[in-house]
Amino acid sequence: MSEIAERVRRVLDDPGLWPREPKEATALQREMAGRVREEPLDADAVRYVAGLDVSYARDDSALSAAAVVLDVRTMEVVDSAVFSAEPSFPYISGLFAFRESPPVLEALGRLSVTPDVYLCDGFGLAHPRRFGVACHLGVLLDAPVMGSAKSVLYGKHSEPGDARGSWTPMVAGRSEVVADSAALAAEGAEVIGRVLRTRAGVKPVYVSVGHRVDLEGAADLVLRLSPRYRVPEPVRHADRLCGEHRKAVLAARDDAP
Repeated sequence: MSEIAERVRRVLDDPGLWPREPKEATALQREMAGRVREEPLDADAVRYVAGLDVSYARDDSALSAAAVVLDVRTMEVVDSAVFSAEPSFPYISGLFAFRESPPVLEALGRLSVTPDVYLCDGFGLAHPRRFGVACHLGVLLDAPVMGSAKSVLYGKHSEPGDARGSWTPMVAGRSEVVADSAALAAEGAEVIGRVLRTRAGVKPVYVSVGHRVDLEGAADLVLRLSPRYRVPEPVRHADRLCGEHRKAVLAARDDAP
């Protein structure tokens, strides 16, 4: 059994980590948020990054989760895994980790390559309780995890410049665009993420710390992983894989006698 598979099995087999009721899940988030650690992330030292994503059937009856590992130096896929299941937790904003983490972990447990860093299509500290899915997975696995989302769940921000690599800080508060989030940060507002332009003239992505990374290093790595498209390559590959797999599973189910 691989190193990552052993970690995953321990986590999934612990019933105390998977409450069934939203109130219990919220309480567990608040408790686990205190375990998040920020550590310097040297993007130059990272070799393998796993992109993580989940795709749902239109009627919400099934989902597929994918983990795709890229070699940062070549941008080539070196490993991948996918897992399908029925959703086991309600669709509740702010509690997606309890719905999506189990199938994502199942996919991770099928990898033969242990990633250096994990990249979620979601949030870390940019979350009302400072414990989005990137934090959740990071704490569970005690591994470096960062979030790169396509929209905002929580946080105030101003728009970055149009050039690739331009960014502005996200600060704590109800999700909205403000005139100058950098000024708010300078005044002592809590910085919870970074609005990063990965492609010139295209909508930015929203980067946040999950666990055992820092915001500067996470944003640097996300930009390196986005040489051509808005979405970082590991997540882009994971999105395509889980979407294709979900469609295949549903087609097979519909064709079954």
